[in-house]
Amino acid sequence: MRTAAVTAGIVAAIAVLSAVHLTQGTASTGVLDVLNALVGNGDAQTLAVLEGSRVPRLLAALLLGVALGVAGAGMQSVARNPLASPDTLAVNAGSHLAVVAIAAFGLSLPTLPSGAVAFVGGLAAAVVVLGLSGGGSASPRLVLVGSAVALTLQSATILLLLMYEQETSGLFAWGSGSLTVSDLNATAQMTPVVVVAVAALVVMGRSLDILALGDDNATVLGLKVRRTRVGAVLLTVALTAASVTVAGPVGFVGLSAPVITRLLAPVVPGLGRHRVMLPVSGLVGVVIVLGADVLLRAVLGSAEAVRVPTGVMTTVLGAAVLVWLARRGRSSGTPRQAPAGRVGVAGSRRRLAVISASLVVLVVAAPVAGLMLGDRLVLLGDLANWIAGRSGTALTFVVDQRLPRVLAALVAGAALAVAGCGIQSVSRNPLAEPGLLGITAGAGLGAIALITVVPLAGAWHIAGAAGVGAVVAFALVYGLAWRSGLDSDRLVVIGIATWSAGMALITLLIVMSDPWNTAKALTWLSGSTYGRTLEQVLPTALALALLTPLLWARHRELDLHSLDEDTPRVLGMRVERSRLVILAAAGVLAATAVSAIGVVAFVGLVAPHLARSLVGGRHARVIPVAAALGAVLVSIADTVGRTVIAPAQVPAGLVISLIGTPYFVLVLWRTREMRT
Repeated sequence: MRTAAVTAGIVAAIAVLSAVHLTQGTASTGVLDVLNALVGNGDAQTLAVLEGSRVPRLLAALLLGVALGVAGAGMQSVARNPLASPDTLAVNAGSHLAVVAIAAFGLSLPTLPSGAVAFVGGLAAAVVVLGLSGGGSASPRLVLVGSAVALTLQSATILLLLMYEQETSGLFAWGSGSLTVSDLNATAQMTPVVVVAVAALVVMGRSLDILALGDDNATVLGLKVRRTRVGAVLLTVALTAASVTVAGPVGFVGLSAPVITRLLAPVVPGLGRHRVMLPVSGLVGVVIVLGADVLLRAVLGSAEAVRVPTGVMTTVLGAAVLVWLARRGRSSGTPRQAPAGRVGVAGSRRRLAVISASLVVLVVAAPVAGLMLGDRLVLLGDLANWIAGRSGTALTFVVDQRLPRVLAALVAGAALAVAGCGIQSVSRNPLAEPGLLGITAGAGLGAIALITVVPLAGAWHIAGAAGVGAVVAFALVYGLAWRSGLDSDRLVVIGIATWSAGMALITLLIVMSDPWNTAKALTWLSGSTYGRTLEQVLPTALALALLTPLLWARHRELDLHSLDEDTPRVLGMRVERSRLVILAAAGVLAATAVSAIGVVAFVGLVAPHLARSLVGGRHARVIPVAAALGAVLVSIADTVGRTVIAPAQVPAGLVISLIGTPYFVLVLWRTREMRT
């Protein structure tokens, strides 16, 4: 009885939202006009408006809500993790990349084949994430792995959008989930897919109930666990691919809908069974999508809301749900594994000297190569003449343009690497880095907000805005993660939620202020040294010069933080004060790096790992080595990006993603048995 009442209430809410949704739009069609059209008395103009835009948008929202709500519930059951969803398992990102790749290479596929391509991309991403996270568990590791894989796939997508700008025109905003559909073709063709997949999952409901008891118990009860899990993954990925094919990757609906549904379970006991919970999650997903779209158009106005993807609103909502889940969950209470590479030792002094000398050579050689290579080759002799002031006008112009870019890459790479050292030590998580803790997204949001309001803002103003954004993001993450102490798991999950919300708000700013300048937006979001000046390099260089010695002076504290939570307290260290200082310094370093080269991922992950593998785990050695490696990594990435397809350019951040991904996968594989 209660189940029927709750279901009827959700259906009534959907009906009300649908009625409001049909009245919203740029055309002057009111409530009475819509009602008359529904009973067959509407005029031709009203019918044209409803059939041409409003009904297709409404039906797309209904389909997306059902598909993503059911998909999220199924994924959470398979992974046995309330944080699982098409976003946190990177299924959305994989499907999005596949669709963009098809468009980039000039292939125009019908809806069903396009959906099949999205299915393959999403399935591949899900397999990678579940494989690297140990098949899913109740820990936040699944979210961290999925978010990092999604970041990699998004980098590849941005690369395609930049390199094939004409072929992929319009896919930037669509990439955040847009309900702006021109007809019913895609919705009509994907509806049978969604209906069949939902029905199949509901039929599997009893098997999913048994699977929730654990693999061993399910096996004892006669369930074929592997077959059930594979079938559920295939069906949930099919639902996600169908939604991406219709409207792009709408964020976090698959996370929020099952969570809201499970909150009703204590009141409605029947929702504990999958045959009831799955369809109800689909209905809740419809409420979320419709509610987000209605709210978006009510706040911004119908004309402005046309440009804004509905997925921006759902992502912000989902980020709030993710934060709530992280704060609601208990601390793991189990020792965390220290960052990978910590156990190693530097070996002999001779080896340390060789490593140091090699790094010095690389730090000198990388910028020299950066000055020489590009769309025009500069010989070493010409470079010597430029240094001596004897070069011609043309050569001087070329080198003068490259110098700020080379310096920006060096200082930003070093800053991100040092920031990564601090964050990995404090969080005791070998997969943490400034991007996944929301710091770089906050910095990017602050910088882009200033550029949007004041297009001619100076370098110091941009750096200041990035710093404010990073500080706000850091304070938000730190404050929300604090609950009778700072739990590392909670810190990472809330950081990922903040990163997701920040990137969604950046997309909102871009599509509202300069929707047609996609290349500029993507270049900033993917990290580039293009157009940099010496003035823009100075804030990062100053932060690096001041804060790196500060963190190095605290190298013993960093070593203690890497051990566990109790040892530093036993030795008399003020843990919270030390942690706050280290994270604040890391945040400032990351913020100034973002103001210099935009949002760049993986440097803060890869450089500290490589440093520990070379010189051991003592931060007195790790910090300077990581700084050198970060500088070299970004410098090489920038040079490669300016050279491989010259005169066109690939942003340094995308090159780093392609370099960092294999290393990241290796780290994940080595730490797959880590207890979190």
